[in-house]
Amino acid sequence: MITCFIRYQIDPFQREAFKAYAERWGRIIPRCGGHLIGYFLPSEGTNDIAWGLIGFPSLADYEAYRRRLKTDSEGRANFETAQRERFILREERTFTELVEGTFNGLPHAAEAAR
Repeated sequence: MITCFIRYQIDPFQREAFKAYAERWGRIIPRCGGHLIGYFLPSEGTNDIAWGLIGFPSLADYEAYRRRLKTDSEGRANFETAQRERFILREERTFTELVEGTFNGLPHAAEAAR
């Protein structure tokens, strides 16, 4: 399993526009094959950084998701809204893999078998 961490620098004065954008991804991402872990808005402290986390079984699955996303009319419209309204100032993607035994406090498989 890999997770795509998307770090957004957003216009803090357009927080609600970004929130609506993220909520739309809640429908689009699963339909296109991604496991949406969640979108996160700033609450305390820095007011212009938000995150989106999406899981995939592999990079190949991510690439297939991206192809489906490009043909999804609601997905294209959501991208176009972000470009038109300019509430996203910068976007970075990082791909990570899970360190076994560290997610949700689940025990390591070998320890659980004991």
